[in-house]
Amino acid sequence: MSSPYRAIFTAPGTKAFSAAGLIGRMPLSMLGIGIVTMISQVTGRYGLAGALAAALALSGAAIGPQISRLVDRYGQRRVLRPASAVTVLSVAALLIAVRAGSPDWVYFVCAVGAGCTPSMGAMVRARWSRIHRGSPELLHTAYSFESVVDEIVFILGPILSIGLCTAWFAEAGPLLAAVFLGTGVLLLTAQHATEPPPHPRDRLSDRSVLREPGLLVVTGVFVGTGALFGAVDVATVAFADERGHKALASLVLATYALGSCLAGLVFGLMTPRGTPTGRFLLGIALMTVSMIPPLLVGNLPFLAVALFFSGLTIAPTMVTAMGLIEGLVPRTKLTEGITWTSTGMAVGVAAGASVAGRVIDSHGASAAFAVPAASAVLAVAVAFLGYRRLMPAPEREGPRDEHDGQYGTHDKQGRTEGVA
Repeated sequence: MSSPYRAIFTAPGTKAFSAAGLIGRMPLSMLGIGIVTMISQVTGRYGLAGALAAALALSGAAIGPQISRLVDRYGQRRVLRPASAVTVLSVAALLIAVRAGSPDWVYFVCAVGAGCTPSMGAMVRARWSRIHRGSPELLHTAYSFESVVDEIVFILGPILSIGLCTAWFAEAGPLLAAVFLGTGVLLLTAQHATEPPPHPRDRLSDRSVLREPGLLVVTGVFVGTGALFGAVDVATVAFADERGHKALASLVLATYALGSCLAGLVFGLMTPRGTPTGRFLLGIALMTVSMIPPLLVGNLPFLAVALFFSGLTIAPTMVTAMGLIEGLVPRTKLTEGITWTSTGMAVGVAAGASVAGRVIDSHGASAAFAVPAASAVLAVAVAFLGYRRLMPAPEREGPRDEHDGQYGTHDKQGRTEGVA
């Protein structure tokens, strides 16, 4: 790695919690697509598969911010372990229900329970924010690195999940996702030194951070981008299935994530220019334009190429969004603020997967690529209509953590200088 990436790991414990976050985030790309693949394998019903993925995403959208609010108040260790236990047990129950041929409503109950999955990306980014808050350059690089980790997850996750479901047994993908979650949470919560300290309840604790107008805009944009992602996943699996190569869907989706991964690596080495708001609007606009080519392709190789170039727009936009959130929410509610964007994306994934599944059942996979294109248009419309609200929160800094001094502040070259 070049020097900016080396610099972010100079603080003790950073490599360990980032690695734990990688493991714990694998369900992000494995669980939903694993459920889609499993149900379509067992029942042949893409509509049901998309509806279950939607139920999982909507449940996560409702529960995730509440988990993160509890994390901000009580700490990661006390909250993440019981929350992840509920998810693991729910996934196990779903697999048993599928194997037993239970009624559809049982599947939905289990999918809702699996929505207790904590936002591991938010937990890791909160740790980075605490360590490198003194250096915007290093924090930009750290967020870029975590965006790359996200894309590694989206490269490996579908390959593992779809591949295991199709080559081994139908329930294998969701099962491995649950194992990754439990392992990642245990490894992350075992690391106390880098954990952000909890913030006691005060007069602002009961006020939802979503009431910050700028965060509401970013969350709305993420609803559109989530619908884009969810629709692309379901449409790609069905597109490959129609052409007799369902297992190759994982490789096609991996090219999508690979494009984002490469863009994220390069973006992390760059010094951001202009305002975060301007970069965010540009990223969303480019993401919208990139959804035109998938509408025109007729075979898997061309779809893979089209999605690769679409992926180049993702990571820089997501990194810029994280930088925006740093300035939009109070420090004491950063984890909740980041999670609300994940919630917006989850709502979008639910809508996109569900609509795409119905379009596939009615008109075929090729027609379903109109869903991510329309979702991208929605995202860019929300972004441009609400850009004036992307202003810093008045209580942005919040109280100073009592342990911040052990990490120090960083100058532009990444050197550490202790603070009292």
